[in-house]
Amino acid sequence: MRKVLPFLLVVLCASPAVGGFSVFQTYTGDVGVSTDGCGSVATSNCTIQAQAPAGSSVIAAYLYSAYSNNLGVNDTGSLNGSPIPYSTNVSDTTGCCQLGSRRADVTSIVKPLVDNAGGAVITFNVHEDNTFFTDGEALVVVYSDPSRGASTVSILDGFSSRGGDSVNLSFATPLDPMAPGFMAQLLLGDSFSCCRSDNPPNQFSDISVDGSLMSGVAGNNDDCQDASPNFIGCLITVGSTISDPFTPVNPTYQADHERYSLVSEIHQGDNAINLALNNPSADDNLFLAVVNVSAGAVSPE
Repeated sequence: MRKVLPFLLVVLCASPAVGGFSVFQTYTGDVGVSTDGCGSVATSNCTIQAQAPAGSSVIAAYLYSAYSNNLGVNDTGSLNGSPIPYSTNVSDTTGCCQLGSRRADVTSIVKPLVDNAGGAVITFNVHEDNTFFTDGEALVVVYSDPSRGASTVSILDGFSSRGGDSVNLSFATPLDPMAPGFMAQLLLGDSFSCCRSDNPPNQFSDISVDGSLMSGVAGNNDDCQDASPNFIGCLITVGSTISDPFTPVNPTYQADHERYSLVSEIHQGDNAINLALNNPSADDNLFLAVVNVSAGAVSPE
């Protein structure tokens, strides 16, 4: 029986306001993804990680830098000592604080190290030239793994509207959550979010899947690597495939790691997933969303 990889069609629709998220890249095939984040204001340096299985090959690697007060637009920095080639900038015009993010293609820096790591975690050093207005970074690495089943990785970036966004992920063939190895996950990047408290959380977002609330407290700055982290210039959290567990449904602020399993919300035969993002505190910058649906999303033909 030949297996067919479902093509992922991402449709962005507004609920109730049009947001700034757009589909940057979608990869299909024997693909997987590695994500991680870091931030620092005390030293201008932080470490960020990537990992791919032994025998895999990096297809693409992107580094995001999130900032506040619009002073980071033309900022520069380095990754493992190499200048970061930021080429894309998106500013959030719907809320406070002139928030935004930049994206750089860092495949040439990341690929040689990850491809030759034999499956080990690789740590990269990030330097922020304008660290006070740069909250931190997110690294997204897409790789091809011949031992992996069919999979889809979609990268969305920009910003989430203060009025909320609805993201529809449509598949050409029905999903089968009972298939061996099925996995569906969402990983978010959120900046200018603070602080590490449950009583109550200061800044937070709601994440819903097919109408079910996954988290009402997404946010925080738990990827800041400073000892005293509650400062502008170190307010970032990124769902990590390396160091973060899946966030439990309806978590506390501390237990939300911005990495969500979507499996429980998918039913046999579904051909679409709806993600709803909302920022009631109106002062977070949801700048990145990565969706990965794995081998179980194939159907025999």
